[in-house]
Amino acid sequence: MIRRPAARQLSVYKPLAYITGADFLVRAAYQMGKTPLLPIFAASLGAGPGFLGLIVSVSTLTGMILKPFVGVLSDQWGRRGWLIAGTAFFVLMPFVYRFVTTPEQLFAIRIAHGMATAIYGPVTLAYVIELSSRRRAERLGWFGMARNGGYIVGPAAAGWMLLTVDPVTVFTVIGLVSSLAFLPVLMLPEARHGAARRSSPLLREAVRSLASGARTPSVWLAGGMEGVTYAALYSIKAFLPLFALSAGLNAAIVGMFFSVQEAAHMALNPIGGRLGDRLGYLATVPMGMAAAAAALALLTVADGVAPLLGLAVLIGAAQALIFPSTLALVSGAVGERHVGAGFGLLGTLKNAGKVAGPILAGLAINRLDYEITFLLMAAGLLIGAALVRQRPRLIRARLQRSKP
Repeated sequence: MIRRPAARQLSVYKPLAYITGADFLVRAAYQMGKTPLLPIFAASLGAGPGFLGLIVSVSTLTGMILKPFVGVLSDQWGRRGWLIAGTAFFVLMPFVYRFVTTPEQLFAIRIAHGMATAIYGPVTLAYVIELSSRRRAERLGWFGMARNGGYIVGPAAAGWMLLTVDPVTVFTVIGLVSSLAFLPVLMLPEARHGAARRSSPLLREAVRSLASGARTPSVWLAGGMEGVTYAALYSIKAFLPLFALSAGLNAAIVGMFFSVQEAAHMALNPIGGRLGDRLGYLATVPMGMAAAAAALALLTVADGVAPLLGLAVLIGAAQALIFPSTLALVSGAVGERHVGAGFGLLGTLKNAGKVAGPILAGLAINRLDYEITFLLMAAGLLIGAALVRQRPRLIRARLQRSKP
């Protein structure tokens, strides 16, 4: 009797450790292939600025389109097989870059490579959610540390390797590192609700799953909040370097800004998840959006390295308040049979923000300037936070996390 709770905890934490380790390996390797490696490789093949932007963003578009469908299929067929398939894409695709000789070929390869994240995005989240119904946001916070760690390690490792080897060799190393993820993935048990799902024809169940997610207010609310937040974050990634250089800062300081931001996000993610569990998800998310808005506004007046890095910490803290709670918000509202579809739709809305943010920010910068554009993005985040806080009572009752 006394050992049962410990056994239940072990049954959660072992697979959580496996899936977190696998996600860290493939995400770190994938980020090695994105920044700064991919733009350098595309330019070496003769890609112009416009087509280079398409090459960089097309894998995100792949995920935006496919994530809901992958989520539905994982709801029906289980998570483990899809995780093995996603790992295979992470492992095999980097070796194909050796045969790329034109920008058009690279564009096509990036479309296929986007399948890896299209699979891992909704399926890993659904797997983590299904481990237990308790402390979901905190568990998602710990899991999110792996992805954030990849954002820190990957670009730094790729930049270091490019000092001594060519881009194609780096892609080969990426494939080798990704192959290590097969070890924890193959040790994963099937998710708790991952077996014997196909009680009705697949097409009918797929339509039912997508319709269920689309009818769930929390999916649209969480997706909207993530979309707005990611639009701002990816605009910063695209244009803060140019803004900082125009202000007299060097590229090394800008790189340090993003490393500090992701390090703060990684360190604070579990705390943000726990706050969401205790205070309510619809309390912590607007707090995080307001903090991100404050940081964006202050970027326009930051003077010196220390204030800039302090704002990087503030943005990382804002991310930690937002993202574990948006994920837990969706998981608590969709039915257990449709959790993969819910995360797939959430991923589509999130990726839409990633794509649209830099485009809209670029258009604004062309007509206005960096400072006004950053202030407009801050205002958008504040408006989004205010709308969440002022939502109708009926929506609040449906979306607020039920206390155990």
